Amino acid sequence: MVFLLYPWLSLNVTGSSASAGLVIAVTSIPGLLMSPLIGSLIDKFGRRRFAYISEWLTMLTSIAVPIVALLGKIDLLSLIVIGLVRSVMGFGGPSARKSLVPDVAERGGISLERANSIHESVAAAGFATGPAVAALLLSSMSEIDTFYVVAAVGALSAIFVWLIRVSEKHEAHDSSADGSFLRYATQGFRTLAGTPSVLIVMSAFLTLALIYIPIEMLVLPRYFNGSDNPAGLGFLLTAMAASTAISSLLFEGFAKLFRFSTILRIGLLGVAVPVMLMAFLPDYFWMILLGIVLGFAWGPLSPLLNTVIQRKVPANERGRVFSLEMTIWSGGPMLSMVVVGLAIDAFALQTVYIALGLLTLATALLISLNRRTPELNTAEFHD
Repeated sequence: MVFLLYPWLSLNVTGSSASAGLVIAVTSIPGLLMSPLIGSLIDKFGRRRFAYISEWLTMLTSIAVPIVALLGKIDLLSLIVIGLVRSVMGFGGPSARKSLVPDVAERGGISLERANSIHESVAAAGFATGPAVAALLLSSMSEIDTFYVVAAVGALSAIFVWLIRVSEKHEAHDSSADGSFLRYATQGFRTLAGTPSVLIVMSAFLTLALIYIPIEMLVLPRYFNGSDNPAGLGFLLTAMAASTAISSLLFEGFAKLFRFSTILRIGLLGVAVPVMLMAFLPDYFWMILLGIVLGFAWGPLSPLLNTVIQRKVPANERGRVFSLEMTIWSGGPMLSMVVVGLAIDAFALQTVYIALGLLTLATALLISLNRRTPELNTAEFHD
């Protein structure tokens, strides 16, 4: 829901794509800077415990939006402050939950591939229903009041985390704990640099974050905002996320049919081609159809990344490596969001969209042809 609501609120408050991009970019800074610290806290104090606390704190930042509106006025500064606090509070939750997946899989007696298929499919289902619910709420209440609903759902999430009951696996001796705290906190970087299979799939996600995320966060909201059609944007994002949820659930089957490197290549090219075609702003029917294809291609990429990390990284270092993944999703758009916002204000929206589509296609081709990409196959399960 917030994926749609915060950019929409930012656009209506500021009236500028550049300012909305500034809000999104600046609020990503704390997560980017605190990534090593947050990952260290997950590994030191427990994956489940950190996820539980993070959900409650994130809920409080959601309810802060209507509270600030009641006490004063929502403006560019207040949006940035709330976004900054939200970034600090909630950055570690997804990292902690992903780090916990292997423990849950072991307790449930299922493979990592199946566990990650289910995990990412459920997450995608949230993205499928969230924008649609947000769009419906916007048609019946103000943007401010919708954050009461967001806060209520956040509290429900915290309760579900509390209900998780598993034993967290730890290595017999964590060599990364030897030495200073700085060395411990930066272990994730060294693990990433020393694990080519993880590095290549992280690189793919970094480039997608840099180029593609601004499309969903700025370009599409600006396009639908111009025609005063929040429902159109909401249902497009819902269709994309729904197809992502379906293909995420199929990842285990794909892993039995294809090598990990092949799944990555098909996924990247399957995202790039629809993006390029959508950039020509076809009729809404074709936008929906292309969005479904895009979402289906995207679906296996997240469980693929999770499985590679969980299988190649020691349990005691998972939190720090998954925190780096979240840094990619916050730091990548931070570098490109303001640039894209300025470009939209300076040039025609379709021109910017086509340029981003070309960059997405070029990136997909470069990674697909990279000689290190086959090293992903070392993370596959072998009897």
